[in-house]
Amino acid sequence: LVGFMGLIWLVNLPYPMVRRPVARVAPMLLLPSYLSMDRNYREAIAHGEQADQLVNNATSAADIELGAEKVRLAQQNLDQLPVWFLGYEPVKVCQFMGGCSWNFTFDEFQQARAQVGRMEARVFQEKNALSALTTAEQNIQGAKTSYEQATTPEQRQAAIASWQGAINQLTLIPEKTLAGSQTTNRLRNYEQEFQQVAGLVAGTNQTQTMVMAAQQFAQRADQSIAQAPLTVNQWQEVLNLYQEAIQRLQMVQPQDAQYLSAQTFLAEYTETLGKIRINLAAEQGAIAQFDEAQNQIQNLLTNLPPSSDSQGRNRIKGEISQIINQLQKVQPGTTVYDQAQTLIDQAQSRAQQL
Repeated sequence: LVGFMGLIWLVNLPYPMVRRPVARVAPMLLLPSYLSMDRNYREAIAHGEQADQLVNNATSAADIELGAEKVRLAQQNLDQLPVWFLGYEPVKVCQFMGGCSWNFTFDEFQQARAQVGRMEARVFQEKNALSALTTAEQNIQGAKTSYEQATTPEQRQAAIASWQGAINQLTLIPEKTLAGSQTTNRLRNYEQEFQQVAGLVAGTNQTQTMVMAAQQFAQRADQSIAQAPLTVNQWQEVLNLYQEAIQRLQMVQPQDAQYLSAQTFLAEYTETLGKIRINLAAEQGAIAQFDEAQNQIQNLLTNLPPSSDSQGRNRIKGEISQIINQLQKVQPGTTVYDQAQTLIDQAQSRAQQL
């Protein structure tokens, strides 16, 4: 019995030089091989069909994994079919078995292998798409966390850029894959959430830009104020700069993130604008008063009465006193204040000489 079993094992070795002579003389000895071929052929077809159903109608990643396993088994079954034996059908054995399902041509064998190859490629694509989906969603969550933890505008901008990049990764997933079908609704939700955040950031950036612009106008004005005394035109330019700054701040809405900061600057700039108006009015008044005093001096010099008599001297003193009073109205901090003080000293000295 042991010798017979050894003979059966020997003649069923998967080598053409052994099987072909035996198949012509005693095909019944190859019954184990025939049974194996029949089983592998049936299983290859079954596993291929199962893989096709699982992969092409997948509803979860588990379906893809199971489909990949079925493809692997189908490939193993096909590997067990000896190509040299294709088309050979031992009539007696097949009659005994009620027909041989494994009797197919080389072209059919190649077609079966090509189908399995296509399924392997499809499984590979599906797995890559699922991996890309997982990576993109992880990147989106990471970007959201970075945005929530950001403490500076630069950090928020970097998080927004990463967030947009992760969403772009989702759009690259093939639509005909399981991951692609799952991405459609998720992508819509991700984009809506991103647009809300990006819009908020854009609004914050715009508000911040307006506040910074207001500060720039105020700084330019302050640089001019530091060079006081200023002329009327210079004070007018300073006033215009602060008005521009205030207009920028007034554009910030209550719902904007920088609203409280803008209101603080607005109160400060409004107060400064009031002081500027006072200084401008003081400069205008000083110029008018100084010009009036100059006119009085010119009239006195043109119509100078004789100072030889007491009446003439008293008249000159009176007019000099009026000129001094006019010059004393010129306020400190104006461009003509120092000139007014010089004229006052000269006028007082002249009056004492009379």
